[in-house]
Amino acid sequence: MPQPPDDLNAVAVRTWCSLALEALGRERAEIDAINVYPIADGDTGTNLYLTVESAAAAVEAVFAAHETGTTAPATADAVRAMAHGALIGARGNSGTILAQLLRGMAGVLADGGDAAHLRLALTRAADAARRAVAHPVEGTVLTVAAAAAEAAAGEPAAGEESDLRTVVHAAYDGALAALARTPEQLAVLGRAGVVDAGGRGLVAVLGALVEAVTGQAPARGPRTGPGRTPVPVDGGSVVGLPVGCTPVEGGVPGGPAGMGPLDCPEDGGAGPAFEVIYLLEARDEQVARLRTRLDALGDSLVVVGGDGLWHVHVHVDDAGAAVEAGVEAGRPYRIRITHFATESGHDLRVQAEPTQRAVVVVVPGDGLAGLCTEAGATTVIARPGEPPASGELVDAIRRAHAREVVLLPNDAALRHTAAAAAEQARTEGVRVALVPTRAAVQGIAALAVHEPDRGFDEDVVAMTAAAGATRYAELAVAERQSWTMAGICQAGDILGLIDGDVAVIGADVPATARTVLDRMLAAGGELVTLVLGEDVPESLAEALEDHVREGYLAVDTVVYRGGHQCAPLLIGVE
Repeated sequence: MPQPPDDLNAVAVRTWCSLALEALGRERAEIDAINVYPIADGDTGTNLYLTVESAAAAVEAVFAAHETGTTAPATADAVRAMAHGALIGARGNSGTILAQLLRGMAGVLADGGDAAHLRLALTRAADAARRAVAHPVEGTVLTVAAAAAEAAAGEPAAGEESDLRTVVHAAYDGALAALARTPEQLAVLGRAGVVDAGGRGLVAVLGALVEAVTGQAPARGPRTGPGRTPVPVDGGSVVGLPVGCTPVEGGVPGGPAGMGPLDCPEDGGAGPAFEVIYLLEARDEQVARLRTRLDALGDSLVVVGGDGLWHVHVHVDDAGAAVEAGVEAGRPYRIRITHFATESGHDLRVQAEPTQRAVVVVVPGDGLAGLCTEAGATTVIARPGEPPASGELVDAIRRAHAREVVLLPNDAALRHTAAAAAEQARTEGVRVALVPTRAAVQGIAALAVHEPDRGFDEDVVAMTAAAGATRYAELAVAERQSWTMAGICQAGDILGLIDGDVAVIGADVPATARTVLDRMLAAGGELVTLVLGEDVPESLAEALEDHVREGYLAVDTVVYRGGHQCAPLLIGVE
């Protein structure tokens, strides 16, 4: 964690986005599970995650443009990028409102990031979000945002000084208190016995802001109460689930269940059949007329943006009319229509009949991409320092064009991204199973036992078992002196990581590789998989094969070329 800042500068904004994405990744499924308003479609957590992911990517792009410079980007550039990224990537009602909240904050924080500016930013954000909603409802994320702003505005007390840390804590505490009151304000929440899902997502985002500013995550109290069943989540906290509601299992068969939409006896009631979302290039006066027309067509209308670019969200029975209204106002694009009855998003294009099953796999090099493609998989290449976003994974799932998809992320750091992508693909009618592979060699092992002709659950179980039975290691070059679990390493040392932890520090690749192999095979094994990086000679593979053959009877070795961007050596032991 970087040194806590004295003001909300560009680095702090970057940290905030990263922590918010991580927090929403942890809580995505639980937020989805309590989503009962305005439509009980179980996607609020996913929509918020995708919105913040787009905001974070935009901020990262600003920093990437400054890589050759000696200074960080200007705060104004970072906050404007955050707001713009959220606007173009906003999903659903909650994501659209969050985008407007971030836009409202950016308009003030571009001028300064001290305590006074943050107080004003929170107030402007809450006001802007409320104006963006055609018919504001209390007990929603709007209420939580207003409470956060009001609490922040109350700091400092009369005649006292305040700092940024005090303001962010006040905003978070105010939002948390308001969230707890939402079931009392909105009848559908009270009947279901849950807090507002969008409000809970905003609390997670504000909690990330606290951590970015103070260096410490805020304490979260239990959110239990009458009508709630405590369900442990990450960090030991609890979330209230409605009495009588059952989380739908969406995880890997045989593994931990993933929380899904709730099977509840009561929800928000019947409403319009379609959710329509699009970006719109239009003048302000055209947007004003558009609001009036869309308000007459349906409900849950939220129009956010400005300066010629708008994000439109509405629930309607006549999706075509909602799109036509956008055409009359300006140029709509990125049009997305979701039918609530089937939760099947589509883009109105005629497509060929999909295949029954496909595998989508993330790989760290073009050599492995070719190998997996030959095995029939659809691949996504993960470049060093550039992990794929959930949108890339969703695009790969679409390219696979199958009714059933097994997703292999091959990186523990991609677990939240992959889960969000899987959830998004499910809303488009694809049955997706996420096998939590942590390394490319685990993905290779899973792909090796894939059989598209057997039952989906049986296939997923077999692939999960194969991946779980594969220990993995990687050789890397230390970039700087640092502490590791194996001792202190120096820049240029060869690090042997086993199951993600540094286990060996060596001076050269061959000796370190032999030591890593010996440690892994000490626990047994039948097959060693070696994946060589682009610059690693074939002689190393031959030497390691000889080492295994001479020291370990009945252990076979298979060698692949990882190609460009792959680590010097990946090792798998099954």
